[in-house]
Amino acid sequence: MQMITTHRGTDFDALASVVAATILYPAAVPVLPGTLNPNVKAFLSLHKDVFDMKTVKDIDFSLIKRLIIVDTNRWDRLEKGNLLKETKGLEVFIWDHHENESDIATSWECREKTGANITIMTRALRKENKSISPIQATLFLCGLYEDTGSLSFTSTTADDAYTAGYLIENKADLNILRTFLQPAYGQQQKDVLFTMLKTAERKRINNYSVSVNCVEIHGHVSSLSLVVHMYREIVNVDVAFGIFVLSGGDKCIVIGRSNVPEINVGSIVRSMGGGGNDGAGSAMLKAVNQDAVREWIEELLRGNQESSVHVEDIMSSPVFFVSQKTSMGNVAQILKEKGCTGLPVVDGEKLVGIISRRDFKKIRKESQLESPVKAFMNMHPVTITPEKSPIHAARMMVKHDIGRLPVMDNGRLAGIISRSDAMRFFYDALPD
Repeated sequence: MQMITTHRGTDFDALASVVAATILYPAAVPVLPGTLNPNVKAFLSLHKDVFDMKTVKDIDFSLIKRLIIVDTNRWDRLEKGNLLKETKGLEVFIWDHHENESDIATSWECREKTGANITIMTRALRKENKSISPIQATLFLCGLYEDTGSLSFTSTTADDAYTAGYLIENKADLNILRTFLQPAYGQQQKDVLFTMLKTAERKRINNYSVSVNCVEIHGHVSSLSLVVHMYREIVNVDVAFGIFVLSGGDKCIVIGRSNVPEINVGSIVRSMGGGGNDGAGSAMLKAVNQDAVREWIEELLRGNQESSVHVEDIMSSPVFFVSQKTSMGNVAQILKEKGCTGLPVVDGEKLVGIISRRDFKKIRKESQLESPVKAFMNMHPVTITPEKSPIHAARMMVKHDIGRLPVMDNGRLAGIISRSDAMRFFYDALPD
């Protein structure tokens, strides 16, 4: 048995390196520690069906003949590293970009100083002509950007920058990166954010919560877009705009952030001479009155409610379901035949539960396969309504760590949306 693993507190670079190692060593089993960074945990929750990872408790260490370690070079950083260290006859490979002294005796290693470990591994994938999917490219770029500060840290190398270009060529999705990566900010940004929070106001426009805030800034302040992003989250509104008046009052920067697809910030700021996309945008204005700018933004918001993709547009319908009397053995056969990971359970026309592959872990003996699905199903399914957006559906699946949402329309099971459906919306296509 071959096993791939990485350090506790797994970040995006470590996760990306584990996935890259599964391409380089297709016979190896990827194993993640129990402690993951929160943003990595959220990413894996949404992409669980794409990246099939094991945990240490799933592995019999006595069967491991080759251990592939990525993004670290010390036993004490591995979960159960003391047990792995004592495994007899273990062949150890290491892929790592850290300069610290290693305490692991290796059979083979690739250690090189780069900004991110995934840079080394992506180079190996290119050399072996291994293809990567858009989702893998996106994950790899998450790891690269996180460890290099989006190529701004002094540890960044030319190879890191080249790798970023290669991953973008392979359709890495920068919008997904923005969802899962949170850049750092300093004292200047904290001061501006604190000033905005002291004067925060909320309004309802077209049934959405909106906050438009005006702040005077002195000198150059970077990362104002991050400030607006954090402001929107803290004030808890659907849309936030910051009007940053530069010293002298003859110029201002307008930055917007939207959390709802129905309000297109890019469209609004383009009307002001700026640019952006659905969720983010900015504009530079000259010789304008800040109150007039605020009023201008609010008027644009009132006229900017757009039609958008809804859950009903991408859900699967009609829905294949099982009754609560169906045996677990029959459910297993249906899941295999249908190629899906879960099914709604109904009683007449009423949704009473969800059964998924993970529920089969509750089975302890073969005779339980004859038991009805009612004994093992999730009896409190999380549901969604058809007018919600795919982004909202994805957030619900991340929040509740589930792979599908029954779509309920006035108490009727109208369809079902899965992780795959949500990812088709994000990525346009799934890997083979």
